[in-house]
Amino acid sequence: MVEHFHHQSQNFVKFLVLCLLFLAAVSVEARVRHHKWEVKYEYKSPDCFKKLSISINGKTPGPTIIAQQGDTIIVEVKNSLLTENLAIHWHGIRQIGTPWADGTEGITQCPVVPGDTFVYKFVVDRPGTYLYHAHYGMQRQAGLQGMIKVLVPKGVVEPFSYDHDRNILLTDWYHKSTYEQAAGLASLPFVWVGEPQSLLIHGRGRFNCSAPSTDATLCNATHPQCTPFTMTVVPGKTYRLRIGSLTALAALSFEIEGHNMTVVEADGHYVEPFVVQNLFIYSGETYSVLIKADQDPTRNYWASTKVVSRPSATPNGLGIFNYYPNHPRRRPPTIPPVGLRWDDVAPRVAQSVAIKSHKNFIHAPPQTSDRVIVMLNTQNRVNGFMRWSVNNVSFNMPHTPYLITLKHNLLHTFEQTPPPDNYDHENYDIFNVAKNVNATTSNSIYRLKFNTTVDIILQNANTINPNNSETHPWHLHGHDFWVLGYGKGKFNQSIDPKNYNLVNPIMKNTIPVHPYGWTALRFRADNPGVWAFHCHIESHFFMGMGVVFEEGIEKVGKLPTSIMGCGDSKRFHRP
Repeated sequence: MVEHFHHQSQNFVKFLVLCLLFLAAVSVEARVRHHKWEVKYEYKSPDCFKKLSISINGKTPGPTIIAQQGDTIIVEVKNSLLTENLAIHWHGIRQIGTPWADGTEGITQCPVVPGDTFVYKFVVDRPGTYLYHAHYGMQRQAGLQGMIKVLVPKGVVEPFSYDHDRNILLTDWYHKSTYEQAAGLASLPFVWVGEPQSLLIHGRGRFNCSAPSTDATLCNATHPQCTPFTMTVVPGKTYRLRIGSLTALAALSFEIEGHNMTVVEADGHYVEPFVVQNLFIYSGETYSVLIKADQDPTRNYWASTKVVSRPSATPNGLGIFNYYPNHPRRRPPTIPPVGLRWDDVAPRVAQSVAIKSHKNFIHAPPQTSDRVIVMLNTQNRVNGFMRWSVNNVSFNMPHTPYLITLKHNLLHTFEQTPPPDNYDHENYDIFNVAKNVNATTSNSIYRLKFNTTVDIILQNANTINPNNSETHPWHLHGHDFWVLGYGKGKFNQSIDPKNYNLVNPIMKNTIPVHPYGWTALRFRADNPGVWAFHCHIESHFFMGMGVVFEEGIEKVGKLPTSIMGCGDSKRFHRP
């Protein structure tokens, strides 16, 4: 009896020790990471051409946020833009329990006015590679953007190994201000933003200063800010490159001369590994690729980024993949890779289809859905103005953010007739310019029943120009979705769902819709809040290419007054 009691007490002590160790581990793991940012305009020359850029603490791209799964991030943002409002979206962070921290002006918060400081506070609940960027006007393409790297907790093993971890943010760059661009998009006659002047690799590019009609006082080819991006590697080592794209317009192909890349993560989810030479990446996407420094170490190699899916005159962005101990600026002895043809769609679709969940990390999708919303993506005119639309409805943002409106029942602030769940797919010809290109505008939203499963079919079509269909990257806030499939031509609602991948679909937050094709996704409406779903091409969203979903609004906690102060929410604001 005594022996039995002694044995039991030993077990109890062991159990207590384990509990204490676990608590210690948990308390060590979940940290609060505090950032203080000042956002302001500064003159920068990222591609040798001097222009006003938005910087965070003097940097563009802004500082990378590095955290561990489960950490709380607090970012105190001071708006020193003087004449512009501000909002910052944490792209890929689901904001579970903090829908007011999503950073989407007009949807989850009032904008931060000049001189004010706004505090974003949220938990990064999954490891992976994410982004942040402006979500007000077209500020993202003025440089307000950066990366978020969420590491696995200590002791957790990822399904691949590497020696070093590096970030690369890919962007395109315009010399005109976002004011001029927005004014052109919203005017009659319509003035398109055109192709970008440069492609930047982590904030560095090269514009040809001797190009005709370039103002020599603004372009300086020897400016230190436009020395090429260099990544130094040690021969024989394996590198995890976390690659994100926040282009304003361009779809990109990225390659490192002479090296294969193994894709292992997409938008924070592990991928069943596959090898590419060119990584296609669309605005709002992130990938991790593994690359081994296994080529001739006596020389350097080109890193190159190229516009695909548009007939662009923008020169390829170039950087240097530098084998130590060669000089980091030593030019590779070869001509930079030209890249694939811009209009070669097949390899882009093939990569999209190849991305599947890693076999040990499959999140099984619900096998059926409760609601199907088919979204026809078209270019239209509204009263002569050029717009983009979903099912012939072009989105306009209201003055009072939806989150406040719905929580406080201010339903008079936006239209209550819901947007259409479908379009006339029997009669609509997606391969030609529409017979009637006119559309309407609305600020109404989709109300989703909480915890239901929703399918979205994104259907691409011809634009207003004959024989032209564009690539649209669509991004969903507040969720990841399962990618069920891609198809050519018009989606067939009785046949195509039979071929969905319900076994090992990848989960993502951003997905391309290829020219004249469709993309099918599924998500659970299980995150209380109001969430944007929109084309991530800056000018397309500005011109109305987006929708808003509401789910479980009654489950959202008390809203912080800091998000209020505009439109009909003025009365709730306590400065």
